[in-house]
Amino acid sequence: MGDKIPLCDPCMEGTRNGILNKIEREVKSVDGLNMIWIRGFPGVGKSALAASIAFRLQEQHRHVICFRFDRTRSTTITAGALWRAVACDLADLYPSLRKHLAQGSRELISSDVDRLFKSLIETPLSMLKNVPHEELPVIVIDALDECGGLRHQNDHSALLHTLQRWSEVDYLKRFKLVITSRQEDWITKIFPESICTHVNIPSGSDVKPGDSASEDIHIFLKTRLESMGMKGTLIEKALDYLAPRAAGVFIWAMTVANFLERNPKGRFAMLEKDSGRGLTSLHSLYSTIVNASFGHGLEEEEIKAVVSVMGAMIFAKKSLDDDALIMLPEVRIPGSDADQLGLIRKKVSCRSLILALSFASTIGLSKTFFYLRPFHNNALSFRLFRIESIMSVSSPCYV
Repeated sequence: MGDKIPLCDPCMEGTRNGILNKIEREVKSVDGLNMIWIRGFPGVGKSALAASIAFRLQEQHRHVICFRFDRTRSTTITAGALWRAVACDLADLYPSLRKHLAQGSRELISSDVDRLFKSLIETPLSMLKNVPHEELPVIVIDALDECGGLRHQNDHSALLHTLQRWSEVDYLKRFKLVITSRQEDWITKIFPESICTHVNIPSGSDVKPGDSASEDIHIFLKTRLESMGMKGTLIEKALDYLAPRAAGVFIWAMTVANFLERNPKGRFAMLEKDSGRGLTSLHSLYSTIVNASFGHGLEEEEIKAVVSVMGAMIFAKKSLDDDALIMLPEVRIPGSDADQLGLIRKKVSCRSLILALSFASTIGLSKTFFYLRPFHNNALSFRLFRIESIMSVSSPCYV
């Protein structure tokens, strides 16, 4: 009845307990608001939290329905797909609803999200009025801000309208809805604190030494460093140096841990020697990793170009030819018609496959790698490929 993709991996065991306990209390509160919004900047671990709270509730034998949006699949993972998938799970969980869902099945092909929601969700759920609170389903929606992608803005507008109904219809207020997203203005306007519990994930200057976000990063890095064979004073030195620079951003911590894994002592010394200038942001960390992975023969502007090219393909999740890459500001040489693509090819093409696998693994890109090869008319260009067996990154997801 609906397209669906799985949630990300959960948080590392022993981390995020404070936030997870708060979310769990809100979910179990009979008198509390029925919508819980987990929000924060990219990389702080919202998707991992969504998976963790879903698994926690399932272990307690609660009915949990999960759905995750993905901007790269905005033509199939839509608002309509969400409510079709929820209806499908409701039919599995509550056989008594199947007749009512069958009556609304004529709306399955409808592109009108409001009608779809009314027929498949709102009306059937009215039949569960007498079900005890602890037996009602909890619906977890991850990455709400990715609904509609970059080109289908009407889709997320339609979705928000149905979510408003969730907070307005009396009997729907019994059903808990957990949402994750970035803190976008258009979402904040729809979900003020008067109708939705806000769970803010701190990052940057909001993270203070000794608070839960800082301690969670510390636990994560310590576990990873110990698994690499680091010991004693070196671990403590690395934690004192790295944990504060993560500033609550788990993807930063995961990236630096993956980078250190191949040669912990040597690579930590490499990061330490520039007094942390290459660790001030995720972008600067990527630049440091590119320089280490592709050799020290790259000039600073070439490193920026490599990072820009890879970042663009990570975001697009597809191959990009020269016509697209030349539009990136770091690729074009200021004040001229020249570009950095030729220089990058000359420097890295002979070793690019092996090094790109290393780089992709370092930044946590499972089953993805980059390399240089003929694209059109025998002209070399950057390609992005997905593979199923060459590599597998098992680190938790912190998007």
